[in-house]
Amino acid sequence: MGSACCQACGYPFEYEVPDQTLCGACVREHPPFDRARAALVYDDNTRDLVLGFKHADRTEIANLLAKWMFASGRDLLDDSDLIVPVPLHWTRLFSRRYNQAALLALQLGRLSDVPVLTNALVRKRKTPSQGRMGRGARARNVQGAFAINPRARNQLQGQRIVLVDDVYTTGATVRAVAKVLKRGGATQINVLTLARVVRDFA
Repeated sequence: MGSACCQACGYPFEYEVPDQTLCGACVREHPPFDRARAALVYDDNTRDLVLGFKHADRTEIANLLAKWMFASGRDLLDDSDLIVPVPLHWTRLFSRRYNQAALLALQLGRLSDVPVLTNALVRKRKTPSQGRMGRGARARNVQGAFAINPRARNQLQGQRIVLVDDVYTTGATVRAVAKVLKRGGATQINVLTLARVVRDFA
């Protein structure tokens, strides 16, 4: 995605804007994370690629996808101490056999030399798929779904974290996780995703 975007959530603007410009949504309420960036716009041209990686065992392309993310989020990674992926519930991980966010995080760690903590978070309950949910329903769906892994709590104290996920749709998931990480002692949360849904409601 281009550089003309909201300084906070990364929503792309159609024209060049001054540095530090916020979109309308972030002016009304700043997200619980500091900045968010994505490598791709999620649309008809990228959907098959993203879904193939996420659901169809196309794990061999994780390195390529992470390189795109690294190029888009290098400034976030340069300003971080730790990379943390959004977790899957154990039942979904068992059926899918891999966490796509963790695969991307591990590849980003290799590219950036930033340590990766794959077990920093746990998903306490299995949330329904959010594919057909609107903004409000998504937020309610993930409320209280995440927690700090007690074994990783000390490793998060005072850390600047890059939170990694595959797709940013409304931001409900990364907002919920960012709040948990902030309560867990992290000092800065930046979000880096493979793709970003661009809609009028942003």
